[in-house]
Amino acid sequence: MTKPQRDYAPSGPGTKSGPTLPAAGKALAPNAIDTGEVKEQAVVFENWKGAADRPEPQPAAPLPPDERLGIAIVGLGRLSLNQILPALNESQFARAVALVSDRPEKAQAVAKQYGIDPDAIYRYDEMQKMADNPKIQAVYVVTPNGLHRDHVVAAAKAGKHVLCEKPMANTPDEAREMIAACEQAKVRLMIAYRCQHELFNVEAARLTQSGELGKPRVIEAITSQVQGPGDQWRMRAALAGGGVLPDIGLYCLNGVRTMLAEEPVEVYAQIINPSDDERFSEVEETIAFTLRFPSGAIANCFSSYGTHEAKDMRIRLEKGWIALDNAFAYEGQRLQIAQRNGQSEQVNELRLSPKNQFTLEIDHFAQCVLHDKTPYSPGEEGLQDHILMAAIYRSARENMPVKLTHDSPHPPLKIADRQG
Repeated sequence: MTKPQRDYAPSGPGTKSGPTLPAAGKALAPNAIDTGEVKEQAVVFENWKGAADRPEPQPAAPLPPDERLGIAIVGLGRLSLNQILPALNESQFARAVALVSDRPEKAQAVAKQYGIDPDAIYRYDEMQKMADNPKIQAVYVVTPNGLHRDHVVAAAKAGKHVLCEKPMANTPDEAREMIAACEQAKVRLMIAYRCQHELFNVEAARLTQSGELGKPRVIEAITSQVQGPGDQWRMRAALAGGGVLPDIGLYCLNGVRTMLAEEPVEVYAQIINPSDDERFSEVEETIAFTLRFPSGAIANCFSSYGTHEAKDMRIRLEKGWIALDNAFAYEGQRLQIAQRNGQSEQVNELRLSPKNQFTLEIDHFAQCVLHDKTPYSPGEEGLQDHILMAAIYRSARENMPVKLTHDSPHPPLKIADRQG
């Protein structure tokens, strides 16, 4: 039945024939739509918007501060200060309660800024003392790659759960040692793959895996930036493990595995280095690698320390394509989807309400510890990427494809299979 056409006229409130506006304030009883109600210790509101608009999210329901997971931040470099500590301020389930650094003046300044007890500051060689601090339930390791193993092992020996930045370590064997140490101590180990929690990445993976656009055939992933001075730790092999591959190329590798929810069976890679640049005497500047998957999908990945910054991903499927701009960036993601519409191609942009991906990652880790769940990216996920990176380096060194015949220690989860 056709709805009758609505009549619009210059009448009613604010017009000559209606009540005068603006109106003087009166003490009126509030309605439930404005006050909300409490359900399971959370305040919830009825949707106040019309059906054509996106409903406003419900208010956050954080745990009381004393019930949140107490985390010690190990390492106070740029990532900790610019991203992780601010993200913890937004966390619903975790809070910073301690710092680990060999720079006392810096640690004291940061502790004051974030209200951390100055007595909860430790040097790296004092991490065993954290065992005596019950407020510390976990650590977030944010030191250079080559130090991850020692710091994770020390945290595990102190009985603390561990969130460790990517890459997990320098080598597969170091990653295995870290897994064994946490298993022996009966503590959780999660590797910080923040993009697995970033909302645009999650939606792109869901759509890729859903079959709505047919099977994925080709993925193109790029991460690049122009590197600065050569005396930073990323340019020293002992601290970094490698060059651009474990630093930002890993986003491409883990990203395509996450998108497809399958493991590659073959890899081919090439490395290019400037011969006249001393900064790249120990680590590689540019790498390109191709991954072949059992489904028939191909991933072409490129990463460089020598080209203007780019952090994008494109997925080519049978019935359309997905473009994820700034896929691996901290912010600024943009998701476009193209498919046929009759005789035309229709390109839609999906807009999501952004959330801090570091906070989402930390809250997932906290929930796993507090409720004894396995994280999406346990230590075995980091180990698998190290095994694959070793194969990528071998392929580049031998200039030939390398077949991958090992059983993956952690096949990537499909988005539909994620719990919580």
